[in-house]
Amino acid sequence: MSRVRVHNFSVSLDGFGTGDGQNLEAPFGHAGMRLVDWFTQTQAFRQMHGQGSGETGVDNAMALTWGVGIGAEIMGRNKFGPQRGPWEDHEWTGWWGPDPVFHTPVFVLTHHPRPSVEMAGGTTFHFIDATPQEALRQAREAAGGLDVRIGGGPSTVREFLAADLVDYLHVTIVPIVLGRGVRLWDGLEGLEQRFRTESVTTPSGVTHLVLSRA
Repeated sequence: MSRVRVHNFSVSLDGFGTGDGQNLEAPFGHAGMRLVDWFTQTQAFRQMHGQGSGETGVDNAMALTWGVGIGAEIMGRNKFGPQRGPWEDHEWTGWWGPDPVFHTPVFVLTHHPRPSVEMAGGTTFHFIDATPQEALRQAREAAGGLDVRIGGGPSTVREFLAADLVDYLHVTIVPIVLGRGVRLWDGLEGLEQRFRTESVTTPSGVTHLVLSRA
């Protein structure tokens, strides 16, 4: 069976995967881009966005594994955009422009389903109201035997971890303290018992923590 993977998911030293006060201009709220600075400097990120060369090394090597063997993504609504409640703006198609980086089906978890949105490059956003188990069933069907990536945000990753549905978890610990926002680890006591754990700290100051199902 295909694996369920999390990649390049950044958290602060105090465990927050996003800051407080997300809005259109601030996808990570008061955290700004501090959680993902390590990633945006890599060659992997810059080539993904058509920006030319970037840094190589361990951070880049970790970032590169993001898309290998992935056939579908599941994300929470707050990763897709800043709107809450019933959809007021169907023109909003995400943070990524007309040709999103995914190039696969993407299942957006929301209590307010809406028609699917087909984008350039093979990305189609499907908006579903589903449990983690049902969302994974649909994503696996769409992935055609390839792996499924859980893209975030922290609440969505936490839900899939709590349901014991994640096989591979790559978390990048960034040396900042946010103090508020949405935490990843709450309610996941004993999580380490399910996984083999490896870590590496890089010159950028981050620590890559990799948990693979034991």
